[in-house]
Amino acid sequence: MGGRAESNEKEVERMRKAYLVALLVACTGLTALPVAAGVIGINQPALPLTEGRISTLPDAQQAPWLAYLKRSQAQHLADRAALAAELKPGQPAPPPPQAVGPGSYNMPTDKPDAWYRTAEARHVADTILSFQTPAGGWSKNQNRAGPARLPGQRFSNDAETMAQDPWNFDAPYDRFWTFVGTMDNGATITEMRYLTRMAKVLPGEAGEPYRESIIQGVRYLLAAQYPNGGWPQIWPLEGGFHDGITFNDDAMSEVSMLLDDVARDPVYRFVPGQLRRQSAAAVEEALKLILAAQVKRGGQLTGWPQQVDPLTLEPISARNYEPRSVASAETTDVLIFLMRQQHQTPEVRAAVEAGVAWLKSAAVTGYAFTRTPQGRKLIPQPGAGPLWSRNYDIVTGKPIFGDKDRTIHDDVNDLSEGRRNGYSWWVTVPQRALDRYAEWRKSSAAG
Repeated sequence: MGGRAESNEKEVERMRKAYLVALLVACTGLTALPVAAGVIGINQPALPLTEGRISTLPDAQQAPWLAYLKRSQAQHLADRAALAAELKPGQPAPPPPQAVGPGSYNMPTDKPDAWYRTAEARHVADTILSFQTPAGGWSKNQNRAGPARLPGQRFSNDAETMAQDPWNFDAPYDRFWTFVGTMDNGATITEMRYLTRMAKVLPGEAGEPYRESIIQGVRYLLAAQYPNGGWPQIWPLEGGFHDGITFNDDAMSEVSMLLDDVARDPVYRFVPGQLRRQSAAAVEEALKLILAAQVKRGGQLTGWPQQVDPLTLEPISARNYEPRSVASAETTDVLIFLMRQQHQTPEVRAAVEAGVAWLKSAAVTGYAFTRTPQGRKLIPQPGAGPLWSRNYDIVTGKPIFGDKDRTIHDDVNDLSEGRRNGYSWWVTVPQRALDRYAEWRKSSAAG
């Protein structure tokens, strides 16, 4: 009992120090105050896309951004109006759908063709259709194997953060209307990939609703693309870090790969030719954006951030514990996307070589991020690894770790136990990029 009380006192003291740091930041505008032990900075919120920010662009660049913002706002109102029209006056709305894990668990895209002809598969597909937003996208973390959406039932769950806390970067403007159309956690991409499997095995009239839904999804992704080629996390826009061009959860690369397939794969020949050509052009613009967003440190290209500002392409923060950084996991998927490009231009090759070199230089061996009696910690373990930190400081290139109180640390073991246990701070996924790179080099040499 004495040990637990002492641990609680230490946690209270840590939170008190962190609060003082945050208070000083709020009052002075400073961003890095090493007041508390192990705290090297305070996470700052990302800026939303607004007319005021667009007005700072050169005059020639403003028009497409203002048109994009107006289109987003109009679609947001249309989505709300369409949902309201499903209910009769005075009729109460059904409860919102329950949140579950990522859709990949209930929308399998790797089954044999015969499975997609079953009643079970059709039920999943029909539930997907029922939750497609008027804009053409889908929300996230819902059970597509469960019941279809009822008339008047919201397209999305309640917010992940229902508390109205101004210190929380993830607190939405409307707790009851959030992620209504998103690429987060594989949403929209997974639904479209699943419906593609259905359309493949149901070529006649039975598959027509699924093909129409895919076409609507393509239009959604094209409408959501920023004028510079990036995609936000949520569209219509929702503000905050959600407006950032999002590499997190592989959103940029997965959307680009899907549209690339729409443009080139014969399985999508039912998509109108104009949309397929627009998809190809969208991928070209996305590729330019991806190359432009690669972070330089000391004049050298490194990896990619979790998200970047839509106007400046500077790395930005996300949730309270996700500081702006170079991100190893996101870099992994971007590299795999670049290595699969049909046209390996000098710019693409340079980006791949630099990104792989950075991953190799950042690898750590002899340590494991594993469970201990005090929660998950990074501990010495001979022969373990390689590991990569999830986030690296933009300036120093060293690993950084965030806590829910917005503090930024240089040692994962200094985080609160709950945050250490609840996030993948040290990861192994970059090895996938290194393995793919070895194959890529061989095929490039052979070509």
